[in-house]
Amino acid sequence: MAPEIIDPHVTDAPWLSIVGIGEDGLAGLGEKAIAAISGADFVFGGKRHLHLAANAIQGEARPWPQPFDPAMEAVLSLRGRTVCVLASGDPFFFGVGVTLARHICKGEFICYPAPSAFSLSASRLGWPLQEVETVSLHGRSIDLIRPHLHPGRRLLALTSDGEAPAAIARLLVSAGFGKSRLTILEALGGEKERQRTILAEDFDLEDIDPLNILAIELVAETSARILPLGFGLPDALFEHDGQITKSEIRAMTMAALAPRRGELLWDIGAGSGSIGIEWMLSHPSMRAVAIEHHPERAARIGRNAHAFGVPGLQVVEGKAPFALVDLPRPDAIFIGGGGSRDGVVDAALAALPFGGRLVANAVTLEMERVLLDAHARLGGRLIRVSLDRAEPVGGMTGWRPAMPVTQWSIIKEAL
Repeated sequence: MAPEIIDPHVTDAPWLSIVGIGEDGLAGLGEKAIAAISGADFVFGGKRHLHLAANAIQGEARPWPQPFDPAMEAVLSLRGRTVCVLASGDPFFFGVGVTLARHICKGEFICYPAPSAFSLSASRLGWPLQEVETVSLHGRSIDLIRPHLHPGRRLLALTSDGEAPAAIARLLVSAGFGKSRLTILEALGGEKERQRTILAEDFDLEDIDPLNILAIELVAETSARILPLGFGLPDALFEHDGQITKSEIRAMTMAALAPRRGELLWDIGAGSGSIGIEWMLSHPSMRAVAIEHHPERAARIGRNAHAFGVPGLQVVEGKAPFALVDLPRPDAIFIGGGGSRDGVVDAALAALPFGGRLVANAVTLEMERVLLDAHARLGGRLIRVSLDRAEPVGGMTGWRPAMPVTQWSIIKEAL
């Protein structure tokens, strides 16, 4: 275990209070939270937060700067003074507390959370929160709900504004979930709280409060686009021009890559982006960079990333190894099967930390020669896979062989 970092700014008592506040304002806060607000020399928050807490604020009220500063310089410049930051609900659930904690030590602040919008929604609906999928779309792409679209499931989606529920309803209809039941919970905990329910395909609600959360009871049509759990998603789900790691090989490749939570993948020669997309689908904490030098394919990767609900997939247009310069250091690397460019394997291995994994596939003799040489020099695991698929032959059915794939994989600490 790494030693705890001692920050010289930390004093015996926290200088910063982070207070979660709901639409019921001061009435929903405890005595300690109210005392933290009234005792602060400076109180930061959105205009709505400052209005809700106005009767308790005795120091200087400071609205957040526009645009919002994720570095929190205005707060950090007051280090050592008595400062309070107001946030919506639970500050450490997709809230400003998370941002602040990136810049200060835990001994510098004390937090007084309020119920999150997810907790309030579950309690209003009588839904067991531990059995419900939750996703924050506040300031984020609504495509993030796509991996959660499974029949019979319940989903709570925190939105950005009053326009988002209609946009999400349109997404559901286009994905084959138009029969899903939507409940919009608006201004939870406040005087204007209300609920309205409608099917996605019938959505025509207006005048939706910007503070809303969407509860979705998912119903799939036979044509619904459903992203199964696990590896080896059907090729037909991807937009591609034939340059795609096929489903069965992709499943084998993902197993060799062995994704672990929070890791970063480089997908070199990404083609359709299928490997990077499945990597990111394995867990919300996963990150990936797709490197592709064909402009049309690079654009296609971006479209696929949105269609699969992983808009955070980074697409880098360029040729390896030159395009690898200045990329964030990866935990694992995949090299696609069609290339043979000199120096790519060595550059990839140089970029990996000890313990990092590299997996490379070959479908051409030129690329296979590169992998055979790497295996001879460095060891690792070398396998060759051949697949036959049953396809029509005239009026009957026969086996049609796919191109064989040679796969080399290695863990850097084994070098």
